[in-house]
Amino acid sequence: MNDPLLPTLLCDLNGELLPLNEAKVSVLDRGFIFGDGVYEAIPVYARRPFCFDAHIARLERNLAQLRLPSLHEREAWLARLHRIIDAQPFDDQMLYLQITRGVALRDHAMVADPTPTVFIMSTPLKPVPEAERHHGAHCVTARDVRWQRGDIKSISLLGNVLARQVSADAGATETILLRDGEHGGPWLTEGASSNVWVVREGALLGPLMDDGHVLEGVRVGLLRELCAELEIPFNLRPISESDLRTADEVLLSSAGKEVLAVTRLDGDGVGHGALRGKPGPVYARLYEAYQRAKREPSL
Repeated sequence: MNDPLLPTLLCDLNGELLPLNEAKVSVLDRGFIFGDGVYEAIPVYARRPFCFDAHIARLERNLAQLRLPSLHEREAWLARLHRIIDAQPFDDQMLYLQITRGVALRDHAMVADPTPTVFIMSTPLKPVPEAERHHGAHCVTARDVRWQRGDIKSISLLGNVLARQVSADAGATETILLRDGEHGGPWLTEGASSNVWVVREGALLGPLMDDGHVLEGVRVGLLRELCAELEIPFNLRPISESDLRTADEVLLSSAGKEVLAVTRLDGDGVGHGALRGKPGPVYARLYEAYQRAKREPSL
């Protein structure tokens, strides 16, 4: 990789600060062999990690799911992350934190007393292109054929990579996934790298987060708070394919996309009447509230 930015970036590998292009891990690391690890991607605005507490809380939940130890208390994590944030030459960043089970001879069974590998890097935050922000995103749908534990933010992302490539091949922004369930379907789960929302009669609706198929994105809690502030009804419930295709609005949320309107789905305009194929009013209110939240001094 010949990116000219690489030699200027520092990372943290197991507590050592070093140039990103010089960082190396063992080929026996279980993250490399098995994808045995978890990660967080934390947006940083004006050198302040956004929704820090929610990201670290999710990290701790995911470590527990993998039977990995908690590594730091809140303040220690914040200090360690700021070593990387403060070392970069840019203010708005995407901070990436990955923890694996560490190095061991290849064996599917978990290591009894692991020494986790901890890797932290930060790169420039890439904003959504202005044209896409103004006109909305084009998305496609696909069957959700990933494993049953989508609630774990695992580094084993092959299913998501294959799903995202469906939309990349179509020149679209995101792949929205649908899965059959116990009571028929298809039901909306999430995007290849984002949570998906529908707006019906002024209410923001998202799929249930308690069946293991959907990652509870940090922005789920944030959008719940913003909806309460704006008096927008908010509900998590099963979302059918029909709900998705007949929605007044469809939105994406993620660390990088923030909140983004979907205006075309599988080639058809989203919405109804004069707003068909255009970003809608609920999106506009949530986007403005999101920008205000970014400027608040709290983490």
